[in-house]
Amino acid sequence: MGITAHTSPARSAALLAALLTVSALAVPAAADAPPSAVTREERRLDAAAPQEILRRGGFDGEAAEFAAALARTRTPGQAERLTDTTGRRLWRRAVDRAQGRGTVRGDLPRDDDRPLYWARVGLTRTLHEWKPSFALSAQRRSALLGSLERTSRGQDSVDFPAGRGVKRVLVTGFDPFQLDDDIRRSNPSGASALALDGTTVDTPSGPARVEAVVFPVRWDDFARGTVERTLLPHFRPGPRRVDLFTTISQGRPGRFDVERTNGAWRGSGTDNEGLRRGPAPVPIPRGVPTVHPQPQWTRTTLPYAALTSATTGPYPVHDNTSVTEIPAGSTVPVERPDGPTPGSAARAGGGGDYLSNEIAYRATLLRDAIGLPVPGGHLHTPVLRFADDNGPAQGRVTDPEFERNRQTIVAQVKSLLGVAAGTVHRP
Repeated sequence: MGITAHTSPARSAALLAALLTVSALAVPAAADAPPSAVTREERRLDAAAPQEILRRGGFDGEAAEFAAALARTRTPGQAERLTDTTGRRLWRRAVDRAQGRGTVRGDLPRDDDRPLYWARVGLTRTLHEWKPSFALSAQRRSALLGSLERTSRGQDSVDFPAGRGVKRVLVTGFDPFQLDDDIRRSNPSGASALALDGTTVDTPSGPARVEAVVFPVRWDDFARGTVERTLLPHFRPGPRRVDLFTTISQGRPGRFDVERTNGAWRGSGTDNEGLRRGPAPVPIPRGVPTVHPQPQWTRTTLPYAALTSATTGPYPVHDNTSVTEIPAGSTVPVERPDGPTPGSAARAGGGGDYLSNEIAYRATLLRDAIGLPVPGGHLHTPVLRFADDNGPAQGRVTDPEFERNRQTIVAQVKSLLGVAAGTVHRP
């Protein structure tokens, strides 16, 4: 089954999902399955900080409203439609809030990405705990959860205009992470995605339409193909194909990094579910275009010289060429400041060996597999920090320095995208 140039983005995503997974909603319902166990992410929801973030962000009623609507459903089809609508509405509400549209509820700044994250966690927990009045198999519940995840992250609502009148730029961000260390954390890459989704950036070579999505910080979602499923419809040839893409994540203190090289290796870090899936090679899901044999390294095609030399904001922007490799004929990892050597095995890309490196590797490997001739790669933002007098022990969910730093990072991301998109010239 192919995705043609005339297929709509939403239809393309649906077709690709069919290639990657068996639709659980097509499976006849077995005997009623009991509610499934809540996840580690969902168990954090009852802590004081998430509840305060939801309340002060104006998203504290989302889970209760969803639960009441679920209770009124009478068939799996009704539950499917409700879940899809709820996820899309949550994403759109978060984007509108970040971009200054609609009524503001609560006193957290509009650009805060955390209300969306914790509201989504509340919705997935509601689905896990739901006891429907009709038979619902574990497979059907899993399909509903998958739909809610995709729609509430903007993954099914990328909507580029067709034709040559505007350049198309796709960016991705991440959820907050390392929440067991500090549950208050925000992620400036997710905040950037909300601020940029659906906007137009003016560049010297013409306007650029930006569409954005957010990904979970979970190893298993990546292994199941969430990155490839989301990106492939917009990488395929056609009138709405992207002209530039960049994955974005939070990186090092005090600097941006354009990561020159990405490695095919997972380290031993834990994800938001507390799981480890490494050390091990990056697994590529079945059914997606890829390169054979799987390469140890992929490289950015972003205009790193332009990005590092332009004045885009207060943070320095580095062209990061370092990697960690096992050289050919050796068994000992070595750090290389100038990139990998021929025949080496990856142990960390420029972006490390966590999900930042992995999303960059997956996106650029997909680019290479289908021969997408556009700039693409990974951008690491500075670490977003609270004020010195507001550590986990003090526990304030926000402070003026924290807010100012996030606004500055998001503004510089937008400037960097303008520089990158400005290097794209249509024939």
